[in-house]
Amino acid sequence: MRISVFGLGYVGCVSAACLASMGHQVVGVDVNPDKVDLINGGHAPIVEERIGELIAETTARGALRATTDAAEAVAATELSLVCVGTPSAPNGSLSTTYLERVAEQIGRALRPGHVVVFRSTMLPGTCAELLVPILELASGLRAGAGFGVAVNPEFLREGTSVRDFFAPPKTVIGESDERTGSVVASLYEDLPGDVFRVPIPVAEMTKYADNAFHAVKIGFANEMGAICQALGLDSHQVMDVFLADRKLNISPAYLRPGFAFGGSCLPKDLRGLVYAARKADVSIPLLSHVLPANEAHLQRAFELVTASGRRRIGMFGLSFKPGTDDLRESPLVELAERLLGKGYDLRIYDANVTLSRLVGANRAYIAERLPHLGDLLGDSAEEVLDHAEVCVVGCLDERVLAALDHAGDRTIVDLVRIPDAETQRGRRDYTGIGW
Repeated sequence: MRISVFGLGYVGCVSAACLASMGHQVVGVDVNPDKVDLINGGHAPIVEERIGELIAETTARGALRATTDAAEAVAATELSLVCVGTPSAPNGSLSTTYLERVAEQIGRALRPGHVVVFRSTMLPGTCAELLVPILELASGLRAGAGFGVAVNPEFLREGTSVRDFFAPPKTVIGESDERTGSVVASLYEDLPGDVFRVPIPVAEMTKYADNAFHAVKIGFANEMGAICQALGLDSHQVMDVFLADRKLNISPAYLRPGFAFGGSCLPKDLRGLVYAARKADVSIPLLSHVLPANEAHLQRAFELVTASGRRRIGMFGLSFKPGTDDLRESPLVELAERLLGKGYDLRIYDANVTLSRLVGANRAYIAERLPHLGDLLGDSAEEVLDHAEVCVVGCLDERVLAALDHAGDRTIVDLVRIPDAETQRGRRDYTGIGW
């Protein structure tokens, strides 16, 4: 394929050289003539493992060249890959100045059938709401019909970016239409890793999800290290044990958005760890804000339930985890308590919770938080549904799902993502807590 790459920084330079090495004809574009001269002379404008030899080899055989002329580059190619920077302002806002400038330059030179692929990191909505209108206005063509648009975030780490290009963890393609997505996918068809073809805003968001999690992991490890050091422990020994758990710790576990966490372990142990750090005069802002973050999520659920103004609430599920009757620090118990405190008419169904069977600490906890639980519990999901104007779904019990098939015009607040959530999302009377 004939490809133009806009922006010859780390991402653009590596993308251009790697694509050229794979057999594509690549034209690099940059406003900096020094970068252009370096590449045309067979030299890399950046320091990066293997990049120098790739640029020397691809320029020598004519697969890679560079120019400052954007219009000439677009006219000579079928696909434009935009890799310009999106720096942040002091307040954290995203600067789209370079993206807008390049979009206008490409738009003025666009011909029908050309594909524009944004590889720059940008917030959801940037492509559709800002860049596509610029391209359409400058070209007189319509996206999806006259030209294709895609978002193809990169997952390259400085220092290993060439290796990462050829062995990506995944390939993400946000496509304006199926043809465009297929064109972009063909660039990477010989590379390993799963390929995700998704709506454009989803592709825009994936890079932020990745980097936010990477930052959280580093912050978590460093705070654990600080606590371990203060307590006289070798943090690497602790983390070696932690990392050995591939079932819960280093895995997809707990990484699906849903309701707040609870139970007899997580809140208690987090409080204990934060207390130990404070006692040792160790600042741990990340870990000390996990419980407040969980509380904010619980409040988010309360506001979703009360937003409709309806007063009769049916809650499906009460224990902190499906398949148990453990009510200790269950977020659903806390939600029920708040609703009762505000005067809502509440009924609850949980097949695993029977007041006469609750014993010990479990019974003592619920006696303190919901002393009249026996009056709130319904004998069946249908009974609670008949009472409800708002259905709060906190479990995936088959009896509950069967009852919800007859929910009619009741408001549904989904805390667990019911099986047909994807089709329900567009309904006015359905709200998912994180989808």
